[in-house]
Amino acid sequence: MPGFEVFGKAEREQVNEVLETGILMRYGFDGPRAGRWKALELEEALQKELSVTHVQLTSSGTAALTVALSCLGVGVGDEVLCPTFTFVASFEAILSVGAIPILVDVDETLCMNAKAAEQQITKKTKVIMPVHMCGAMADLERLKALCEKYNLYLLEDACQAIGGSYRGKPLGTHGDVGVFSFDFVKTITCGEGGALVTHQQKIKIKADAFHDHGHDHLGKNRGLDRPLFLGLNFRISELHAAVGLAQLRKLKSIVNQQRKNKKILKNALKKIPGLSFRKILDPKGDNAGFLTLIFPDRITAQRAFEVMNKTGLDHCYYWFEHRWHYLRSWEHLFELKSLNLLPKPTYEKWKEENKRDFSSSDSIMERTLSVLIKINWSPQEVESMAQTLKLIVTKSLENVKIQKHSPTP
Repeated sequence: MPGFEVFGKAEREQVNEVLETGILMRYGFDGPRAGRWKALELEEALQKELSVTHVQLTSSGTAALTVALSCLGVGVGDEVLCPTFTFVASFEAILSVGAIPILVDVDETLCMNAKAAEQQITKKTKVIMPVHMCGAMADLERLKALCEKYNLYLLEDACQAIGGSYRGKPLGTHGDVGVFSFDFVKTITCGEGGALVTHQQKIKIKADAFHDHGHDHLGKNRGLDRPLFLGLNFRISELHAAVGLAQLRKLKSIVNQQRKNKKILKNALKKIPGLSFRKILDPKGDNAGFLTLIFPDRITAQRAFEVMNKTGLDHCYYWFEHRWHYLRSWEHLFELKSLNLLPKPTYEKWKEENKRDFSSSDSIMERTLSVLIKINWSPQEVESMAQTLKLIVTKSLENVKIQKHSPTP
């Protein structure tokens, strides 16, 4: 999955072009920059790659989420649906604009369960924010239908899924807004960076201003720009954009290699009795950043994970106990531990949220392990990895009574 595996000459050349001018900021300094506009060039390249009308680069994926929510007018008292399995940035961004994150159970896609989402919609709901976790898609067809039915915005968090698609259309481009992350461990990296994408010009205009203190960017003198409204500083630097520009040109080869490596691993495991895999709604659109294994029960999954760690497979993840990705460890969210005072509606709503039952998500996540797919594995390393995993999984499942699990509601 990580683009840092292929960081090399092309990235250095792009960065050196910026260093030669000394202009690290994406705006202004038209003369000294000698015609080099790396952020603008990356935005244009992303537009082409994703077949989307507008792109706004930001300083991170979290920043892109915050900008997106702001552009959709989300604020105090509004509710935003997000999944129980995600990265903490999802609810952090929601809280940062004064809104209330409403957690929704996942199903065996490891993404938001559309039926569970509908049950959480209230008059205060404004946005449904599915997260395409580990490179594969949420049920966009059903979630989009919910947004149309209840007049809600669809905000796709595709931070882990660039290069993926659903029914031939890139993930992140199906809703009103899509968001990507280019941090150091994403499919492609800027070191730090993110992007908001949309087909709506009005959202692009808002995003362009909001991410840069409200600047309208209509003149050549920043000091004379007209402030459109209050904003923040979520700008990307030219250095980070330069890295991303080189990385984007490698995206197709990265995803293709991930798919090849994942296929080898999955083929080695697919006939093991008792083992199943994550449900992927459109296998052709999986960006293949992870191979996800689902075991019959929690004990077996834990046993397999412990052996993987002892064997040195440090790129395997037991999400149920992962502090940054699954609700089980989000004490700071459930207790609303914040350095500043949150809006009153948030405190009132979370009295109810603390009482909710998330056993449906637990029943899936406690049995789930994911293996990060690396792209620099040699053919011999991939085969060795496949056989090691096969041995570990087979041993872990020995003498396990296979139980049928009820489908997620």
